[in-house]
Amino acid sequence: MFTPDRAFIERLPKTDLHVHLDGSMRLSTILELADARGVKLPATDEAGLAKAIHMGEICQDLNDYLRAFDITLSVLQDEEALRRAAYELAEDAARENVRYMEVRYSPILHTRKGAALTRIVESVIEGLADARRDHGIACNVIICGIRHIEPQQSLRLAEVASAYKNKGVCGFDLAGAEYDYPPKQHREAFYLVRNNNVRSTIHAGEAYGPESIHQAIHVCGAHRIGHGTRLREDGELLNYVTDQRIPLEVCLSSNVQTRAVRDFQSHPLGFYFDFGVRVTINTDNRLITNATVTDEYVRAVETFGFDATQVKQLIINGFKSAFLPFHERQTILRRVNQEVSALIEEEVARLAATNAEAPVKAVDPATPQKKTPGATKAATAA
Repeated sequence: MFTPDRAFIERLPKTDLHVHLDGSMRLSTILELADARGVKLPATDEAGLAKAIHMGEICQDLNDYLRAFDITLSVLQDEEALRRAAYELAEDAARENVRYMEVRYSPILHTRKGAALTRIVESVIEGLADARRDHGIACNVIICGIRHIEPQQSLRLAEVASAYKNKGVCGFDLAGAEYDYPPKQHREAFYLVRNNNVRSTIHAGEAYGPESIHQAIHVCGAHRIGHGTRLREDGELLNYVTDQRIPLEVCLSSNVQTRAVRDFQSHPLGFYFDFGVRVTINTDNRLITNATVTDEYVRAVETFGFDATQVKQLIINGFKSAFLPFHERQTILRRVNQEVSALIEEEVARLAATNAEAPVKAVDPATPQKKTPGATKAATAA
């Protein structure tokens, strides 16, 4: 089976299940919003702003990485800004053939100017709905509680997520600084969403060990795990996650940028995939990490040697793991499976035709030829 290149990956239907709204804005939009709203930024041009948010650069740790959000959040404090950011994120994703995306953010972080939580949520939903109308990309929202903010606020946000279930919101999350802020402190919020049949995912195993993942699953009842990079440190938990088909939202470039792993080669994605964990490929923060979904698949292929069949499995994993109703998910999966299979068959035929048309180098009979080990035996057997 062939190794997919960037052009082929761009053509494939894809998901992005772990992408933060406030970490995925356009540099130009941040500058325009700041200028219109009188917000002072650490730079007045795109190059300077990119440097200020560590765009694509290795950070000291997760906390250093999270400081970039102070800049993006400074311009996301009104309904129009939120609507625009949501629309542009979906538009950018649609351009690389992302078919389904779950956009996460914490409404509580957008209330500095007094906007109501309800209008904050509705503005983002409206922006995503407009993008679906214009570009055909399906999107839902995941509401985030924040680890380092008091648990009572997470409970409040869980109530918002429950109220907007099936109205554009598909899940609840816990994000923010992981170290020293265990998921169990927010168990009441997750108890509420479970009782309202809202699905949940939790950032865990990124800046803290497998105990964080254990709490996310067994205390808070998470249906998916954001990152899960350190799951491999606990064999029993690894087997449980695999057996229960709990998806991991893998964000390769982000994990390198936050130093959750040393480099791409030391990332556990390849091991998880081989072991049978349901791993999915995601961007985390398209702006801060400077990554698209296509970029992440290309990095996965280059680092772990995934062939087209394995890339297809990763794509199927994404659609299987979506917080969508079962029958809707099944319909999409059948369609995506057929589409990806057809694209693979088309590429195999193209490569075969290209190889058949390639000129054969003439052999000079006077030039001694190297014998390939076993060649004579194979020829005799043939």
